[in-house]
Amino acid sequence: MNGFNTTHSARGSLFSRHGWIRACHRLDERRRRFMHVPWVGGVVLVACVAAAMLLANLPWTAELYEKLLHTDLSLLVRTPDGRIDLAFPRGMNVEKLVNDGLMVIFFFVVGLEIKREMYCGELSSMRKAILPVMAAAGGMLAPALIYLAFNHGTEAVNGWGIPTATDIAFAVGILSIVGDRVPLSLKVFLTALAVVDDLGAILVIALFYGGTIKWWFLAVALLIMAGLYLLNRMGETRIAVFLIPAFVVWGLFYYSGVHATLSGVAMAMVIPMRPRYSRSYFFRQLHNYTRSLELADRGEVRFPNAEQRECLHRMKKLSRDSIGMSYRMEELLNPYVTFLIMPIFALANAGVAIDAEYLDIFHFSPQNGSVGMGVFFGLLVGKPLGIFLASWLSVKSGLAEMPQGATWRVLLAVACLGGIGFTMSIFVDSLAFTHPAFINQGKIAILLGSLASAVLSMLMIHLTARGGSENGNLQRRDV
Repeated sequence: MNGFNTTHSARGSLFSRHGWIRACHRLDERRRRFMHVPWVGGVVLVACVAAAMLLANLPWTAELYEKLLHTDLSLLVRTPDGRIDLAFPRGMNVEKLVNDGLMVIFFFVVGLEIKREMYCGELSSMRKAILPVMAAAGGMLAPALIYLAFNHGTEAVNGWGIPTATDIAFAVGILSIVGDRVPLSLKVFLTALAVVDDLGAILVIALFYGGTIKWWFLAVALLIMAGLYLLNRMGETRIAVFLIPAFVVWGLFYYSGVHATLSGVAMAMVIPMRPRYSRSYFFRQLHNYTRSLELADRGEVRFPNAEQRECLHRMKKLSRDSIGMSYRMEELLNPYVTFLIMPIFALANAGVAIDAEYLDIFHFSPQNGSVGMGVFFGLLVGKPLGIFLASWLSVKSGLAEMPQGATWRVLLAVACLGGIGFTMSIFVDSLAFTHPAFINQGKIAILLGSLASAVLSMLMIHLTARGGSENGNLQRRDV
């Protein structure tokens, strides 16, 4: 009887252990699926914005939050006589580490996405690219003009670039929520538009929001990238060869006067898209490894045995190196950008002290203009108006084709999603101004304008898509 109890107990323990392992595997699988849901990143960002607002306004955290952001992180080197101090990186604090350091990875991934779309995506041919390019151009020009209408000739004029950006994570996330109410062609159109919009925002930052350029630093950085480009053309595919110089390029950009984050975009352009192994080599080796797996199978209970494990490791390496480095890095970094870097950016930049002066975003004065009105109406009105009119002119002139299955009313509803500026807009806001009042007014207007654009778009999609098949039968001449 004791023997039976012992065996039963052991089996129960083993079953519990295996059950626990299976439960952990199921939990991990659910976590992976959850992280790939498009709207999850937006939810995390919203939560971090709320947390930042609380930290900046609660009486027992506001001062600590402000001190933490401005904590000096420079490495100070001092000579024994104390006469010479060298700081590296110069002027680095927590806030700058986030905006000039971590955001480099964000811009690097944006650069990889732009490169992918230009190589094999919706921007790979003139016929495919013309509509999103024209729509993005209109979506940048109109909000800039609306902002200038409120702030021309005032101290706030430099913020015209704030409402020109679109946050692709939020926009695509909201489209995923509405499901099949929006045609797939319009989802592809919005994604391509947002990629072009990111490229436009990068050019705006590079041309209008940099400091005084120190050409020697920039020349050395460009020389290093030219060398990396040549290595790429010669077939170099080792990741370390490109990543180690990337840190040097970042430092050179940081001191050159060109914003350091642009080094991420520049480095993305020289990352190889060509895989290490060719198609013929991949299939030949895959056949050999599959045959080796079968030959190594001896009918044992456990799979794989030692030989098969070694073979599987080689197959894994073969598969990994048969995908271009650019694709691999984009896939590797995307979760970190979505769930680490962008939330940290929101925590560091979205904290605005609630003040009556900042909340009154519709206040206008002849001297200071109105940052709030320019940004808010630029996002809510300028973005969808510019995207829609540019798309309409492109289609009517014959330059581009209407996305398949789309109607003008649904396209206008999707264009409203372009008013969700958030990440890029807040980033430009931090570059455009030095006066805290302007910066904070801009941030509040960005948050309110993005929220209003999201609500308006969801409402319009609901109204224009109502009726299912009836909406699907609308002709393109419906406006």
